[in-house]
Amino acid sequence: MLFCCKKHKSASKVAYSILYGSDMKMAKQELSIYIDGTFYPKSEAKVSVYDHGLLYGDGVFEGIKAYEGIVFKLKEHIDRLYTSAHSIMLNIPISRKEMIQAVVDTLKKNKLKDSYIRLVVTRGTGDLGLDPRKCPKATIIIITEPAIVLHSKDKIERGITAMITWVKRDPVDATSHEVKSLNYLNSILAKIESNAGGVDEAICLDKTGFVSEGVAENIFIVKDGIVVTPPTSTGALRGITRTAVIKLVEKLGHPMIERNVTPNELFTADEVFFTGTAAEVTPVREINKRMIGEGKPGPVTRRLVEEFHKLVRNPKEGTLIK
Repeated sequence: MLFCCKKHKSASKVAYSILYGSDMKMAKQELSIYIDGTFYPKSEAKVSVYDHGLLYGDGVFEGIKAYEGIVFKLKEHIDRLYTSAHSIMLNIPISRKEMIQAVVDTLKKNKLKDSYIRLVVTRGTGDLGLDPRKCPKATIIIITEPAIVLHSKDKIERGITAMITWVKRDPVDATSHEVKSLNYLNSILAKIESNAGGVDEAICLDKTGFVSEGVAENIFIVKDGIVVTPPTSTGALRGITRTAVIKLVEKLGHPMIERNVTPNELFTADEVFFTGTAAEVTPVREINKRMIGEGKPGPVTRRLVEEFHKLVRNPKEGTLIK
């Protein structure tokens, strides 16, 4: 009888392992989050409810990606983070070199070679007033997750749909998106409208009616072999991917121009595509129910997608996770 009980318990353990083994393994491999120099399990990672990043969106951030053990343009992302912080008079308490190492250490801690990285610096813990002087020290958070997919492979191959939103991009004399701040309500409102409209993405205009950018992406058009993108004076972010793609365009021998773009130019372009850390190079086949070009990714966009995938895996274009 005792033998039967032991055998039954053993069989139960095997069955449990088969049914829930993967979940148990996932629990053991819970990701670690970096907060102010200390690693915490994802389920235990917390910041104060008095942190001004939460209370007021007071802070800056970067979205970064790693490909096959290479953190693409990590130095450039860190430089932009510190530039954004300088613009809003936010002192980051560690050096750029230390920040780069913290990102690499977080990836190593989580054993990630392909990853989406969210680096956040908030004003820090203060009181319920908005005076930043009440926040003695900034909070640094580094989150690394397995690489995210913004749009399915099928959508990238066919092109996505978009619409021009009524939500105007914040102007450069206000909460300009030239600064990559935690205040993303402007983009969220536009995204809500694109969701309600049943399209994949929204396109924001500036206050004068010129095209600015997508909700979290820069935008390019192609017309008669010439590639055009709006200037940052429209309130658009100076994207790291945007800069990389501009260089690729020039390398491929296409004329590259940075100038104002009208909504009509979007509708009548031969090709339109978005760029961004998460978006990479994303073709657009339809805007406000108007078919773009032939209604599918064009030759320039397809070539840029191909070349960009090579670029992000070039060790010279990033920082090795080692």
